Amino acid sequence: MSASVEALEAALRNVHDPEYPVSVIDMGLIRGLVVQGETARVRITYTSMGCPCKEMIVDDVRDALLRVEGIETVEVEEVFEPWTHRNLSRRARRTMNELGVT
Repeated sequence: MSASVEALEAALRNVHDPEYPVSVIDMGLIRGLVVQGETARVRITYTSMGCPCKEMIVDDVRDALLRVEGIETVEVEEVFEPWTHRNLSRRARRTMNELGVT
C-alpha cells in the first residue's frame, strides 16, 4: 500500500527547525511533496542560502519520512526559492510571536 501525501505531511510536522520549535511544514520550507510508489520526493528550501543547518534538516526530514509506512526511499531536492516571513503558517507566526521573534 502506498503512503499518502497527508501521511508525509503529518510526519514532517514532527520535524522542527533547529532554531525554533516550529515544524518545517509550518516554517514554509517544504515546497513540494510527492509519493511515487515507495518513494517520497521532497522539495525543500531554507530561510537563507547559507543556512548552517541544511544537512541536519535534510537528515531529520529523511528519517521522519522513512518511518512512514510504505516509504522505502526518500529523495530530497534542495531548491533555492526565496523564503520570507510570509511563508510562515498562522501556527508558526503565533509561536514566533510568543518567543519574541518579530
